[in-house]
Amino acid sequence: MTNVSTRIAPTPSGWLHPGNGISFLVTWALARAMGAGLWLRIDDLDADRMRPEYVEDIFRTLDWLGIDYDHGPSGPDDFFKRFSQHLRLDLYQKNLEKLRESGLLYACNCSRKEIRDLSPDGRYPGTCRDKGLGWEGDGVAWRVRVAPAVALWELWRTEETARRRLGAMADGGGCPPSPLWGYGGRGMLPDFALGLWRTEEAGDPMPDRPIEQSNQSNQSNQSNQLIESIEQLTRLMGDFVVRQKNGMPAYQIASLTDDLLWGINFIVRGADLLESTAAQLYLAHCLGEQAFFQTAFLHHPLVKDEQGEKLSKSKGAGALKTWRENGLTPAKLVQQAAGWLGLDGAGIETANDLLKVIKGQNPDNQ
Repeated sequence: MTNVSTRIAPTPSGWLHPGNGISFLVTWALARAMGAGLWLRIDDLDADRMRPEYVEDIFRTLDWLGIDYDHGPSGPDDFFKRFSQHLRLDLYQKNLEKLRESGLLYACNCSRKEIRDLSPDGRYPGTCRDKGLGWEGDGVAWRVRVAPAVALWELWRTEETARRRLGAMADGGGCPPSPLWGYGGRGMLPDFALGLWRTEEAGDPMPDRPIEQSNQSNQSNQSNQLIESIEQLTRLMGDFVVRQKNGMPAYQIASLTDDLLWGINFIVRGADLLESTAAQLYLAHCLGEQAFFQTAFLHHPLVKDEQGEKLSKSKGAGALKTWRENGLTPAKLVQQAAGWLGLDGAGIETANDLLKVIKGQNPDNQ
């Protein structure tokens, strides 16, 4: 079996909220259950929003959750000395230059307002594609030319390691129904983890109709919404930014470069990052990194507030820092993580409890 490697990759742009904590727990529990290596990666490229106290909050939160990891910084000081993304700028720039030399990039000086005025849905309309603007200068970003939707789907369909189709999670492999969604190379994963996926082995990458996942209407609604999101994915992406106007690499190229550097082949992330999955797979293809198509992606639902809005650090969502200061335990987060994995979370209170329940799904770990 291929060695599995995954990561927790928070951004120090605010205090971590419950959605972050649940995602960390799901990633950690699956990694430990399948014997995968677990990295801690902190995405700190956004210097304007990064604050040292947010970095410290990441380590305090992981300790409070009962989560350990195998690779990465031991604490804030070690992070800034050895693991900050600013120490890998040359690697990101190398991949940017490779894309530029291949003719896949172009310079763009469009403002956000100009893009909104021309494209109400926010998709970049390609205004600067053929302008031949200079690469450097104030207010100039670099964008990558994205293949049309049909061509991108065809790329995914013909990759040798991506034959299994994107589909709804159901009760395959003896695992209970789950609201999680997966894509990619799952041959490396053990049977109990494969139970989180239902795949289409032939034909169109998307099912013809919504797939019922469970008797719970909220999970079915999530399924239908996610199907619609994925079907529209390539049309929504447009030509996306890979180098920002301030000269810094954008998230997509930095994240992909780090995953390639550390051999990450199993990624757990929120449903709001479906477009990032598509963008990074596309960049991997453009860079000739076909092995990245073996990566297994698992997208989980989003935790929302009382108004139905996604929890956001920038909007001051309930911080786990406050939970800790008030003496609360992570039990509610652990139980929610179990629910995302299609497991009964009743009575479990700690990360280790969650791991024991998951291992109970795997006969090899009885």
